[in-house]
Amino acid sequence: MSMWVALLAAAAIAFGLKLVGYLVPADLLAEPHVKRVTAALPVALLAALVAIQTLTGPGGTWTLDARLAAVGVAVVALILRAPFIVVVVLGAATAALLRLAGWA
Repeated sequence: MSMWVALLAAAAIAFGLKLVGYLVPADLLAEPHVKRVTAALPVALLAALVAIQTLTGPGGTWTLDARLAAVGVAVVALILRAPFIVVVVLGAATAALLRLAGWA
């Protein structure tokens, strides 16, 4: 399979999935259970993305490095209700200082 065939197939699948989303009946989406699940999906997807980006290294291997400490500091700052920009700066500064100290 060439790259163009794979690209066109992926585009067709993405379009089909979007189309199916528009065809779901409105009364099905109005159920409380469905509303709770769809409200939680973005949080779950973001948490999974952060976990994968934090804990994996080259080749998909597990790694513990400055990123994990930076996310930890950011979580503590969020728990303490720090403004978002402070959370970002604290996380970035933590990663930078640990990498400067040699913990890559």
